[in-house]
Amino acid sequence: MAYGHKTEHRLRLRAQVVLHAARGRPNARIARETGLHLDTVRTWRGRFAEHGLPGLADRKRAGRPRAFTALQTAQVTALACQLPVESGVPLARWSAPDLARETIERGIAAFVSASTVRRWLAEDALKPWRYRSWIFITAPQFRPKAQRVLDLYARTWQGHPLGDDEYVISADEKTSIQARCRCHPTLAPGQARAMRVNHTYGRGGALAYLAAYDVHRARVFGRCEPRTGIDPFMNLVAQVMSQEPYASAKRVFWVVDNGSSHRGKKAADRLAAAFPNAVMIHTPVHASWLNQVEIYFSVVQRKVVSPNDFTDLTQVADRLRAFEGRYNATAQRFRWKFTTSDLDDLLAKLDRHTPDHQEESSFHLTA
Repeated sequence: MAYGHKTEHRLRLRAQVVLHAARGRPNARIARETGLHLDTVRTWRGRFAEHGLPGLADRKRAGRPRAFTALQTAQVTALACQLPVESGVPLARWSAPDLARETIERGIAAFVSASTVRRWLAEDALKPWRYRSWIFITAPQFRPKAQRVLDLYARTWQGHPLGDDEYVISADEKTSIQARCRCHPTLAPGQARAMRVNHTYGRGGALAYLAAYDVHRARVFGRCEPRTGIDPFMNLVAQVMSQEPYASAKRVFWVVDNGSSHRGKKAADRLAAAFPNAVMIHTPVHASWLNQVEIYFSVVQRKVVSPNDFTDLTQVADRLRAFEGRYNATAQRFRWKFTTSDLDDLLAKLDRHTPDHQEESSFHLTA
């Protein structure tokens, strides 16, 4: 301890005091040679004589007394777990300064800082100033409809595995892709400088991008249309179904959401009439996240559309078509991990938050 390179300075001095004492030197001389006060030398010598090596460690200290009680901390945390409107405060959400102010006004504490409140909330991983939007599931027969889609992703239909001549297509539309012509050319990135895109722009119109994604072959078929509708969607279907292996396939399942272009039984009948080997499968209402083509659209948004700087709609369409070829050249299947077991866990979790007056809807969810 006295000569170790990794020994703390205070422990090194205390060890030197002990070694000097072991050599029979008096306290006054030890104090001169170590530069410590005489009382300090006497203290550490006595502690070592009484407790040995453990006596050279610092004793436990009470530390600074708590300025706030556990009850006060709990009351502030409970306040943060309530909506401000429920507490009669005209705010949409809490911030740390707002909570500190409300704590003082309610008499929970005479004074508390925003940083103290933030530290209390961090201990419970609470961030009341953040929020997420969500949609509560109310669609009847949600589970069986969602299970059909998940089973198709797992290459199963009505309890039987799909054959080699059966395919699953996920299709949808990405609406209103604008052509924004920036009033100043976009500047390329440079050293320690991000790409710069001018804020002002001229509008060059908008188009709709329709895409069909083969779930198991990881291949995209897309087309641009002036607007969405039944005819543009059927044009996409014809584009896919007119080529192999889909034209001669036993069955081609088309997973779509409940958009107006392909909603309900009429859309399913229209698809079957045009292509007898095509089967339309609808996702539940407000469950477009079950449609894998939405993942591809998110890729398009990040890699092609943003930042939006196009001279006209022709340039938008050309870039989208060029990206399809680039994507298909290296595409791999999405690693879809959401299974029917995850679906049951999700529904059970939502069911626990269902108010009493929605018990009937809750029954439909799990039926």
